[in-house]
Amino acid sequence: MQNIILTGFMGTGKTTVGRILAAALNRPFVDMDGLIAAREGRSIEAIFAEDGEAYFRALEKQVLAEVLRKKGQVVSTGGGALLQNREALEARGILICLTADPEEIIKRLTEEGGRPLLAGDLQKKIQAILAERRHLYGSVPRQINTGRKTPRQVAEEIMALLRQEGITLK
Repeated sequence: MQNIILTGFMGTGKTTVGRILAAALNRPFVDMDGLIAAREGRSIEAIFAEDGEAYFRALEKQVLAEVLRKKGQVVSTGGGALLQNREALEARGILICLTADPEEIIKRLTEEGGRPLLAGDLQKKIQAILAERRHLYGSVPRQINTGRKTPRQVAEEIMALLRQEGITLK
């Protein structure tokens, strides 16, 4: 059974939707950022602040390789995991990119807080990072827009898409 891997920009709902999807499919759920934070014994924000993005990306690549050795999971990647790990992600699972309009992302991230790459002017940072990564996210064949939908609706849409493609879910 293939992994279902959720990718996309921060604030698009990967972790929340991933938990719901994993529960609905009776599969293990792996939140990459949560796993990295637990292994390091500190938050993602602290890792970025203390050791920088390069250290975090190296750690992310290592942990992702370990996670992807298993099958049948729902995996939520960090927003930047696709940058260095696309081949591994596509080789070890069904890659689905969650999207949302910049305004929706700004609203969600303002409510959440604690995003290390977004220190400063939130709107300008989000727009800059989205512009930088737009081609990367846009090149993932399976896209689900999470705007104006509940996480449960998004999970159901993912399951419907995969069923339509003939992919065994359970």
